[in-house]
Amino acid sequence: MKAMIFAAGLGTRLKPLTDNKPKALVEINGKTLLELAIQKLVNQGFNDIIINVHHFSEMIKEFLLAKNNFNLNIQISDETDQLLDTGGGLKHASWFFDDGKPFLVYNVDIFTSLDLQKLYHQHISSKALATLAVRNRKTSRYFLFDNNLRLHGWENISSGEKKLITDQKENLKRLAFSGIQVLNPEIFKWINQTGKFSIVDVYLNLLSNHLIMGFDHSDTTWLDVGRPENIALAEKIISKNS
Repeated sequence: MKAMIFAAGLGTRLKPLTDNKPKALVEINGKTLLELAIQKLVNQGFNDIIINVHHFSEMIKEFLLAKNNFNLNIQISDETDQLLDTGGGLKHASWFFDDGKPFLVYNVDIFTSLDLQKLYHQHISSKALATLAVRNRKTSRYFLFDNNLRLHGWENISSGEKKLITDQKENLKRLAFSGIQVLNPEIFKWINQTGKFSIVDVYLNLLSNHLIMGFDHSDTTWLDVGRPENIALAEKIISKNS
């Protein structure tokens, strides 16, 4: 199965750790975030991987070369000239997803016990265009779902901005995106944006006419290790389980 790792970010929240290397090469217990992400994917059946790069892109390429691509089919989607954000980055890598099968997208700075196979098969059974891993946690930006976990909109509670795309305006639940999603390659024919844009905008543009679902994994371990304080937490979890 195919997957994409978003690894092109600037890693500003991890400064000064990212002053001289990309976020993807920050280490937890001696392993880079990129290696941990690759191991997570491989352990759950995703062996064909494309990785987007921008910040210190050559260092990531050299790291993969030194590791012999972990004996996997790993391709690079190079955004060295322009950081394309999540939507633009996905579209730039669309050539890789040529087998007609759903694929996984995974942020490099996520540490989780989420069963990716369960997410993947739930996506297939729902016949959704995209399925977003979400959970009940405090943040400023939320996706808005009905009781069946169908996406209806998005809200930023800090700015007060709210985008409700459907007629349903009541009994919607706020759930935070976990940086993991499964998509059908069909989505590429519906993406009209070019250059740099967010995948959130893509979903908001499409949800009126396409089924976009959430997958609630609030019962699993999940950490955003793009934050320094969570790196220490992840180290404790790994040490405890090793």
